[in-house]
Amino acid sequence: MMKNSNSILPLVLVTVATAYFSGVAAAAVSPGKTLLADGWAIQSSPKIQAGGETISTTAYKPADWFSATTPSTVVGCLVENKLYPDPFFGTNLLALPGMSPTNRISANTALSAGNPFSVSWWYRKEFKIAKARDGQTWLNFDGVNYRANIWLNGKLLANTNQVAGAYRTYEFNITDMVLPGKPNVLAVEVFGPQPDDLALTWVDWNPTPPDKNMGLWRDVSVTTTGPVALRHPQIVTKVDMPALDKARLFVSAELRNPGNKPVKATLKGKIEKIEFEQTVELAAQETRQVTFTPESFAQLNLNHPRLWWPVHAGPQNLYDLNLQVEVGGKISDKSLTHFGIREATSELNDRGNRVFKINGRPILVRGGGWAPDMFLRPSAERELQEIRYVKD
Repeated sequence: MMKNSNSILPLVLVTVATAYFSGVAAAAVSPGKTLLADGWAIQSSPKIQAGGETISTTAYKPADWFSATTPSTVVGCLVENKLYPDPFFGTNLLALPGMSPTNRISANTALSAGNPFSVSWWYRKEFKIAKARDGQTWLNFDGVNYRANIWLNGKLLANTNQVAGAYRTYEFNITDMVLPGKPNVLAVEVFGPQPDDLALTWVDWNPTPPDKNMGLWRDVSVTTTGPVALRHPQIVTKVDMPALDKARLFVSAELRNPGNKPVKATLKGKIEKIEFEQTVELAAQETRQVTFTPESFAQLNLNHPRLWWPVHAGPQNLYDLNLQVEVGGKISDKSLTHFGIREATSELNDRGNRVFKINGRPILVRGGGWAPDMFLRPSAERELQEIRYVKD
């Protein structure tokens, strides 16, 4: 990512480079996840005569709120509601509140007092969820720009001291707060970034929206697990060079026991016909990383692996890593991760230039950078088109 003093430019190039150049851990899928994508509403805090303890209850009846989805930014939602004319047509962008030809919003400037996005905005969502049998329920935020107070069913779950940072992810255990089978209400008061915050920044790639992209800009979801949760699966690959005929796999995952009693858990893994497992005892409230190494698990030494290569250097072979944690012989949680076997290295040549290598082969890193949608609206179709451009 490119830095501009104290801000970071949100380049899609970073994501594409990770998926297409490194090839490892391309995606992780959790089967117990429910996306809270539709049915949100947003409104400016000065227009609401209530606090989070009231807004996050079914007794509160929102009036004159704007419909929203997540991921989204505040201005992006208002554009979708057609409150403003199409900002991509003519000079309509300059007609947005807080925008003018003489007032260029940037990461290092504070929003003016008259800007309607200099204050906090509320996101509100009602949802139902089934009870996790003998297990846990978790609330996940994959991206909040920039700070937030989070309320659930009339109770403060986290405040702006705990939720601050555009690129951080957050997970909360809501087992004792959620109402299974009944309406639950989630209310999030979002505050935009300040000049010194390490937030989403356009620099000169794109005009900066008047809200500086404040909002829930990545997925919000609820996940259910058994008594032990499986988090952050990872696989690191090492390739024997120059023969490229063997590979060593290092697998790890985080196990969480949020309960008040110790739990014996077995983490099982499978990569095609390769299987491995390890049993650990987790103390009450303990989180532990469990690791499988090729030194301790000989089956993680692969002969004649199908290697992953950058585009034009070879095929992008992928494997599936299936992990599941069992408690008392029952599956408590599981994950699926797609990954490629490759090893990336770099070195300085005799002229002082850095040479990058994949699987021991020198690779000239080529390409360009581009920006995502101005309002960070996700589009699988657009991303596929952009990846095709890069490959071409």
